[in-house]
Amino acid sequence: MSWLLTLLLNSAALLVADYFIDSIQINGLISALLAALLLGFVNTFIRPILVFLTFPLTVLSLGLFILVLNAITFALVSWLIPGFHVYSFGGAFTGAIVTGITSWILNLIFNNK
Repeated sequence: MSWLLTLLLNSAALLVADYFIDSIQINGLISALLAALLLGFVNTFIRPILVFLTFPLTVLSLGLFILVLNAITFALVSWLIPGFHVYSFGGAFTGAIVTGITSWILNLIFNNK
């Protein structure tokens, strides 16, 4: 049951990013739920492969390239989910950061494991 709470909290984090960032648009709660679900899937299965493939670049950038990978996965999800639009790379970059921080804070508050 905690996965459902985590999904709802991540959806809320996406809606917070939508509210604060102009280049992100989410059309409704269903799109936010689907985006949070697919973002969890992408971060679980696709992102580790990308991290492995770009490891030398990550080392050269002292780990900052991970932020670029987060933006890429965020933009990938927006490309696949109807009703979730990211209009620029800057929007994906900031959206990934805002969503990550907001999700972390919400999970600390509400999801006591």
